[in-house]
Amino acid sequence: MKIGLVGLGKMGANLALNLKDHHREVIGYDLSFEACSFIEKSGIRVASSLSDLIEKLDKPRIIWLMLPCGTPTENTIKELSEKLDENDIVIDAGNSRYTESMKHDSMLRKKNIKFLDCGTSGGISGARYGACMMIGGDKQAFEYLEEVFTDVAIEGGLMYTGKAGSGHFMKMVHNGIEYGMMEAIGEGFQLLKESGFEYDLASVADNWNHGSVIRSWLMEIVYDQLQKDHDLENIIGEVDANGEAKWAVETSLEKNVSVPVIALSLMIRNASKDHEKFSCKMVAAMRNGFGGHSVKKK
Repeated sequence: MKIGLVGLGKMGANLALNLKDHHREVIGYDLSFEACSFIEKSGIRVASSLSDLIEKLDKPRIIWLMLPCGTPTENTIKELSEKLDENDIVIDAGNSRYTESMKHDSMLRKKNIKFLDCGTSGGISGARYGACMMIGGDKQAFEYLEEVFTDVAIEGGLMYTGKAGSGHFMKMVHNGIEYGMMEAIGEGFQLLKESGFEYDLASVADNWNHGSVIRSWLMEIVYDQLQKDHDLENIIGEVDANGEAKWAVETSLEKNVSVPVIALSLMIRNASKDHEKFSCKMVAAMRNGFGGHSVKKK
């Protein structure tokens, strides 16, 4: 079984290496020459174009997208809808809005092309060594690829979620929760910093990650980041917000569900563009730790 992987950025390149480790034949494609060159040096074949990639794959073709949401994913799926054959499979493992995934499923289904929307969590290390995957869409396609998904997912981290859109809906909610958790951690450490007591913040994070109720991977990241930069003096506390928390808040309004913590954490990220706070520095540091997101430095 050959897998065509489109998008060889931080997540895509690490997923390709994960698949290779599990003896899956991967052929990669990216618009970036540098990205293709890196993955080719790792022993993975690359294609020169989307059409070339399709020609190199066996039927039913499997096209796994690891692209930014919006226009890059939209244009690629439209092109695939014109070039793929019946029973080929398209997997969107980026952070697309669930309504877009439902639309893509409908478009592809008209041509009997199968579609899976795959919410992917775990950051760069997850893509490389075991991701948490929430997969909606065509059940037959999921069952056909279940062993592949099991290979690259962390143990217990694979879930078939139901009809198309459900995987990305679940990931949207996941990211909304993530926003709230990170904001709470950031605010807590700001309160410690301004308490008047002489806490070693890295030691606090280490202590809390041993047996406390709030021990977590995020707390491990806090410890690691504070070890590198004790007061985060070199980080500007400006935090970007991706679309998913905004979509979660919009969806909550549509469904009359109250999500005040998620909504406020989103607003605070927007406010971070205007006001530098230690809590925002902490959130920026955590995002860098798990996802490799860039941070602005002084």
